[in-house]
Amino acid sequence: MSSLDWLSGEAFAAFGQHVIWSDAIGNTFGLVALALGWKRSIWTWPAQFVAGLILVAAYASAQLSGGVGKQLLVIGVATWGWRQWQRGGSDGEGGSVAVRFATGRERLALLGGTALGTLAVGTLFTALPQLSWNPWPDAYIFVGTLAAMVAQARGLVEFWFAWLLVDVVGVPLAFSSGLAFSGLVYVVYLGLVLWGLRDWWLRSRPSARTAPAF
Repeated sequence: MSSLDWLSGEAFAAFGQHVIWSDAIGNTFGLVALALGWKRSIWTWPAQFVAGLILVAAYASAQLSGGVGKQLLVIGVATWGWRQWQRGGSDGEGGSVAVRFATGRERLALLGGTALGTLAVGTLFTALPQLSWNPWPDAYIFVGTLAAMVAQARGLVEFWFAWLLVDVVGVPLAFSSGLAFSGLVYVVYLGLVLWGLRDWWLRSRPSARTAPAF
């Protein structure tokens, strides 16, 4: 049996649904990555990279091309985010990355880019139905994930708001797609996101007035 076959095999059953190994392991790494992001540790990026690699198999087995594309995107952005945090500033607390609120220009760029990106990707998925059986939610999650990771790479508190908006669609979509473990993990994500948002919000206050331009 190949490693890909093993990852696509059943790990356990939950709520009447079969949970595959790639779904379980990949999302466990995703939880670790989010917790490390909350702690502002640079190791959040390798964890996201590994999670993306494994979850490619999970979404492929569920025939969710949009999900596969999202994870490939995660892999690429995780590599970029690692380099950004290596070059970025530290807040002096064990080398943890310094965080701040986005400037008005950055927020406008993130919102505008997310809206236009979702429109473009959703149109592509609609025109090519083989890429996604649920084009607009897939496009929303695809582009929202990119926006969240870009904000995280820049140390922006808005990163957590972006993840909240992705989870609103990601939770029901995961359950309806048969990825029960993903759905449960997204629920746990919600708690981590709220804690992380509070922590980054509080830590951003001293540097909020000296935020660099976009």
